[in-house]
Amino acid sequence: MIRQLPLIVGIAGGSLLLVNRLAFSPELLSSQSRSDALGVILSALLILTGLLWQQIQPLPPKSVEMEGIQGLEILPELPEALQLELGWATSTLLKVSPARSVVIWCDGQIVMRRGILSEQDFAPGTSVLPGSILKRVLSKQKSVYLVDLKLFPARAEFGYIPSNSQALLCQPMGKRAALILAADTPRSFTPRDEAWIEAIAQKLERSLDVLQK
Repeated sequence: MIRQLPLIVGIAGGSLLLVNRLAFSPELLSSQSRSDALGVILSALLILTGLLWQQIQPLPPKSVEMEGIQGLEILPELPEALQLELGWATSTLLKVSPARSVVIWCDGQIVMRRGILSEQDFAPGTSVLPGSILKRVLSKQKSVYLVDLKLFPARAEFGYIPSNSQALLCQPMGKRAALILAADTPRSFTPRDEAWIEAIAQKLERSLDVLQK
């Protein structure tokens, strides 16, 4: 509403000046002419400011209710200590980042998923071949952030996250594992979030070495 205030005031002011001129000022005095001109200029500036604000300050992205159910699934064969560490890490990510769904992929299979779970059956232990994005993440050892998931056709490779996820961050954990986080709002992960996620991924990479040897 505040962004629209200059536009509303400018239009209202210009309209009142016009009504005053046509209805209540049959004889135009030089002093009134100068004040009317000043009023028109001010109204025009307010309208221009309002239009610029509409362009410079776009509406914030809207969140959606992600499709799926809340849950926690983890590969039961994992050592207990590793299960506890993965549990701590995923719980932390769901609390301190915009992520609403977290998936850990390792050696061609889903190891863990937490938060809002995909409606498709991707229980831990399910084999999942890496798609083009995940392959790039693993080969380049650099995260990929899809800021508005609906704009990327390659999102189809991530069937193990909720189908209406709005943003996705894929973070490598070594050459054979990755952390996949999905959010309910486009452009939701900030540089600070990315740095925090990378730090947790580096810690988990050392823990997952036990599975990769």
